[in-house]
Amino acid sequence: MLAKTALTVALFLSIGAATVAEQKECGLRLRVPVEITNSIGMKLRLIPDGEFMMGSAKSPQEFVRRYDLSDANLKRFTREHPQHKVRITRPFYLGVTEVTQGQWKSVMGTEPWSGEEGVKVGPDYAANYVDWEDATEFCKTLSAKEGETYRLPTEAEWEYACRAGTSSLYPFGDDESQLWGYAEFYREVGERSSLRVGQKKPNPWGLKGMHGNVWEWCQDWYGEDYYGASPESDPTGPTEGVTRVCRSGGWAYLSGSYRPAQRGDFKPDVRWGRAGFRVARNLSSE
Repeated sequence: MLAKTALTVALFLSIGAATVAEQKECGLRLRVPVEITNSIGMKLRLIPDGEFMMGSAKSPQEFVRRYDLSDANLKRFTREHPQHKVRITRPFYLGVTEVTQGQWKSVMGTEPWSGEEGVKVGPDYAANYVDWEDATEFCKTLSAKEGETYRLPTEAEWEYACRAGTSSLYPFGDDESQLWGYAEFYREVGERSSLRVGQKKPNPWGLKGMHGNVWEWCQDWYGEDYYGASPESDPTGPTEGVTRVCRSGGWAYLSGSYRPAQRGDFKPDVRWGRAGFRVARNLSSE
């Protein structure tokens, strides 16, 4: 068992080193830094162009058995199929963490979480109680302030960045006993607040909190069957829909909910305590 664990760790470190090198090479090629800090103190990391397999290779039935769940949970995993190749052709920057309460206040001057039951308040807590329109408006306002193009990431960009060049169940491998070191969630039941951002280990591309804390709004409309018709290059989701995609899994742990392939969706006009976001930023030359 120890030998197998050591081999797994060695393999992960090897893959991680390769993906970090890929990120650095992209920065050198484009003559841009791997990490930037904007005027409100928000750190963003360069996400290189590349391709990956989006969705899950395992069947829904395999996941139900793996996590000892009832068949009522099959739909959670069915929506991750079919797995398909996606190519991200344009490098971009992505926030190291979710947008914080402090960052939200500095840009928007409001506190949408104020007065909500159980909410913990502080500049480093993930901003929540923001709907999709709120998140989009934040990006527009920050863009005007900075003279750069900020936006929500597409669903494909989000999963690509979360995987960070890996193809395992999680960016750190398949061993879920390591999840607590990377995922931001409460071990206790009943908590109703986001957590402080950036408290756990980063993935190989330097992103934190891609597993847990708040569900993160993405740009796309949600489509149950979109994966079967998705274009290979830079997919942006269906042209219309009822709900918008959310990723990351939130702070209330549910078996299997922090995998990069896990999909969520919510109505775009609903301000929910477990929903927040992180921003993407186009390269300055675009």
